[in-house]
Amino acid sequence: MGAAMRRIQAGNALTAFGIGFTVPFLYIYVAQVRDLGAATATCAFIAFALGALVALPFTGRVIDRRGPVPVVAGAAVLASAGALALGLSASAVPILLSALALGAGQAVMQPALATMIVWCSTPETRTRSFALQFFMQNLGLGIGGLIGGQIVDESRPGSFTLLFGIEAVMFLVLAGVILSVRMPQVPSITDAMPKDPAARGGGWRRLLRHKAMVQLCVLGFVLFFACYGQFESGLAAYGTEAAGISPSTLGFALAANTGAIVIAQFAVLKLVERRRRSRVIALVGLIWTVAWVIAGFSGLGHGSAVMAAGAFITTYALFGIGEAMLSPTVAPLVADLAPEGSVGQYNSAFALVKQMALALGPLGVPVGAGLPMLYIGIFALVSLGIVGLALRLGKQLTPAQDNPYAVRQAAQVRVPAAERASEPVAA
Repeated sequence: MGAAMRRIQAGNALTAFGIGFTVPFLYIYVAQVRDLGAATATCAFIAFALGALVALPFTGRVIDRRGPVPVVAGAAVLASAGALALGLSASAVPILLSALALGAGQAVMQPALATMIVWCSTPETRTRSFALQFFMQNLGLGIGGLIGGQIVDESRPGSFTLLFGIEAVMFLVLAGVILSVRMPQVPSITDAMPKDPAARGGGWRRLLRHKAMVQLCVLGFVLFFACYGQFESGLAAYGTEAAGISPSTLGFALAANTGAIVIAQFAVLKLVERRRRSRVIALVGLIWTVAWVIAGFSGLGHGSAVMAAGAFITTYALFGIGEAMLSPTVAPLVADLAPEGSVGQYNSAFALVKQMALALGPLGVPVGAGLPMLYIGIFALVSLGIVGLALRLGKQLTPAQDNPYAVRQAAQVRVPAAERASEPVAA
């Protein structure tokens, strides 16, 4: 990595650290420390998600017109103000407004940082750059949650004020780090997919006419809803209510998910970058189908509690392996689909799809808790649907888009062959 990419990846880690540092403790802070009740705490999470949904539709055009660096810096300042105000607020309205600002700031950073990675990478290095981004994000989330848990104390409201104050300072540090990045004058972006002549215009109009991108957004929504959207909502409710999993076992399952990502991320990278991206996503769908079937086994009530806990932990680990395969696949695919000058727009659109899927994820809670086998059956079928959607998407992609590694290898073989053909024949 060059200096620019190192600082961008540090920015990714800092952003994830901020989410892990405070968001897991937001419910306790609002409901118990500020004594505003569960309803207000739930509204705070809604405001946090709403901030992202409101800001992201306008983010892409700003990134493409002004560049990603000022967008990241501005979003960091907004998030810093939201975090500081959240730590100082004691009533419902200021807390909701602060959560709105914090959610908007953190959401805007993601597509801007992704665009910086695209600008500072080449088609040859982009897959590994996004794999490292995912690794740094999980590392930041884990460390943030660990340190934040050591600071907070329900009996001391000042500990939460300190928590949010540290986060506010951290976001300002992030802004300083990103402002020091020297971006290339000419972004090394390769438009791997020929432009669609019918997709004239700009912004959302062009994106919505891009069939491959629309299909990728639909696939992304299903991916995020069926996996990420269920981790801390429907699947957790299923485990504790139907499978009888203890909270400590749930913690081990989340740790297994993170551990699988850390261990598998770079182990699967070589395998993933040499295969067709659509086939890799389809394989993830199959892995997740197996994960849901194993989760169903944990709730059948057969065998010992240890077997049920082992099955549940295995489910989360399999989800982690799938995530490790997706991180170097989906994000570069979004970048390669984007026409020149629209990388920010495409990254923002995909981030918006992700936020919508995460916001709807809790819809699985009542089904997972009340109709457990129906819940498992639905999401096992959804995971099989991922396979079909991925294979269908592959038909819309050119070889350079779906399997850039093979295209590069073929080009490297052709060039020496052409050079040999041009050499004079010895007398």
